[in-house]
Amino acid sequence: MNPLPRRKPGWALFFLAVLLLTAGCRARESRVPTEKGRVGFSSGYEPLNEGFLWAKSQALAYVFEEDPVGKWFEAALPGREAFCMRDVAHQAMGAVALGLQEHVKNMFQKFAASIAPSRDWAGYWEINRYDEPAPVDYRSDEDFWYNLPANFDLIQSMYRVYQWTGDREYLEDPDFLAFYRHSLTDYVAAWDGDGDGIMESPPENGIRGIPTYWEGGGLRALTGADLVAAQFAANRAYAEILGLRGEGEAAASFEAAARHLGRFYNDEWWDPDQERFYTAILPDGSFDDSPLPLGQLYPLYFGIVEPGPRRERVMERLPDGGMVELDAYLPEILYRNGAYDRAFGALMDQLDPSLGRREYPEVSFTALGHIVGGLMGVRPRASEGVVETKSRLTNDVKWGYLSHLSIYYNEISLRHDGRVVSRLRNESGPPLTWRAVFEGTYRTLLVDGEEREAAVRITPGEGRESWVEVGVRPEEEVVVGVGERS
Repeated sequence: MNPLPRRKPGWALFFLAVLLLTAGCRARESRVPTEKGRVGFSSGYEPLNEGFLWAKSQALAYVFEEDPVGKWFEAALPGREAFCMRDVAHQAMGAVALGLQEHVKNMFQKFAASIAPSRDWAGYWEINRYDEPAPVDYRSDEDFWYNLPANFDLIQSMYRVYQWTGDREYLEDPDFLAFYRHSLTDYVAAWDGDGDGIMESPPENGIRGIPTYWEGGGLRALTGADLVAAQFAANRAYAEILGLRGEGEAAASFEAAARHLGRFYNDEWWDPDQERFYTAILPDGSFDDSPLPLGQLYPLYFGIVEPGPRRERVMERLPDGGMVELDAYLPEILYRNGAYDRAFGALMDQLDPSLGRREYPEVSFTALGHIVGGLMGVRPRASEGVVETKSRLTNDVKWGYLSHLSIYYNEISLRHDGRVVSRLRNESGPPLTWRAVFEGTYRTLLVDGEEREAAVRITPGEGRESWVEVGVRPEEEVVVGVGERS
């Protein structure tokens, strides 16, 4: 993650040398198999179509398969030929939309295998194409760069990828299971000096355990809001994984840990004077009330902020991140909270050709994820055996169409006309179950023109939604539209 991190003088000189070397190198040519990157998109809004084509082309240019590290894509500063934990966690959903499931899993496996007690259960912050810790961030187990939210961020991302792919290795692989367990037990204990369940890292730790993703100026935190929020999300994800494995008692204990973190954050971290959440706890035990966007973005992204007036107030005043890495989180947060017009504006900002540092890999990968998962509302749920969709099109985008989208063992196409009609085609693969969701409350939905009683739910952030589940056979297309309102 940029901007340039605060490093010891020796590290700074080394980092500058690496940048100078890589700046003069031509990018290696990506060789992506033709079956990857098949997903297509078109709509009634040409700037969005152009943006999708750019994002897809740019992301695929960062994909490689023939290096010692195996299948991977760039997820770090361009030119490092490496992938970073935070970036991989955030780019993963865009990558699986491109059909890069095996690349994502390989990179997750490399990180999962890298944690070790000699580094207090931290892993390698960046791994390069030679299958080694990137030397710009690692010299020894005593001298290395690491942002503590990373283990937790990776866990919640791995669970999201499981939901998209249905790949049971995320539930059964011994290395993954060890990574989840060590990260949520031994890792926490190693960095929790006072034993209260909240991780801390005092300033004397330097770069070996930064307690936040923030690498810019300001006071050095003891515990960042993003660290607490990421730990919350990881506990919830691991509880779900254990539940799917049939380990109900263990699942309950990690769900309880998530609730404890949620209560701690929502009860203690609210700043009533400024009507926002604090950014960090400082070494003297006081709260940092500086208006860093990180302090609002990450807690919303990781889902720790409870529904209600406080979350609504934070959403009203949600700032831009001020850098492409942080701004890349905005569309997903806005889509999840029902702010569809603002979300589309933030997405188009990402796709704007004039955007500075647009070549940063996170921009193109996450933009793809925002189009597929945000605007088109594709949300596979392997744990429930369904592919869920919900149109979030705006007045600028009258219709949107996805094709060759890889989900589970299928490829599907999906078209939304406004927010009132959706059609899904099972292009290839076994029969699937489609959960077609529409905003608002309807008594019936129309399935291929026939009335079907709708189920209604309330989704935090998005309000009342009506839905119906239908089976879609291979090469079959089903059309669902809104019917009679309740």
